[in-house]
Amino acid sequence: MSDPSLIPDFAYDPPDTPLAFLHEDAQILVMDKPAGLLSVPGKLANREDSLLTRLQAARWDTLLVHRLDCDTSGVIIFARTKQAQGFLGQEFEQRRAQKTYIARLHGYLAQDQGTVDLPLGSDWDYRPRQKVTPEGKPAQTDWQVIDRTETETRVRLTPHTGRSHQLRVHMLALGHPIVGDQIYAPETSRNYPRLMLHAETLSLHHPATKDRVSFTAPVPF
Repeated sequence: MSDPSLIPDFAYDPPDTPLAFLHEDAQILVMDKPAGLLSVPGKLANREDSLLTRLQAARWDTLLVHRLDCDTSGVIIFARTKQAQGFLGQEFEQRRAQKTYIARLHGYLAQDQGTVDLPLGSDWDYRPRQKVTPEGKPAQTDWQVIDRTETETRVRLTPHTGRSHQLRVHMLALGHPIVGDQIYAPETSRNYPRLMLHAETLSLHHPATKDRVSFTAPVPF
């Protein structure tokens, strides 16, 4: 008997768009990832196409540093040397890398700002779904309202940890899931062309100069 799964086999149809470089030098490549494209090749058949493989075809020395969910767009950084890869990995591990995201949430969120501080872990019966659980790992997300209507709220999200699906599960726990989310808000996904979550900014230290640098990808929705 196979393991139960919330989305047993989503149709992977990655967008045929050109590589969008935000910055390039001898140490790093900063890209604007489109929604619907895996960051790295998937384990199942027909999921070899990814931002990493496309980038390695154009820049042979590309090395992975971190990932964005397939349905999330925005800023993602790659290394071009082993030294840079190790340095950038530490930036994320030691939480020196700072990221902000823009999201459109279901419903009217009355408060202007707040923090979700709830531990997250895998929902093993419904992989790849994650859930709030006392046995999970600590996870914190700051949120700030940018705009709102009677039916939708636009927020800027600042995660302080990097748990899988963190922003999506934390907003669900807040009672305002991100619209277009096929996993956590499937009732909204038919009304939106994609998950309305975008990695807007990334700030960290450059592996060569050690200066703090910031990169921004324009919000596509």
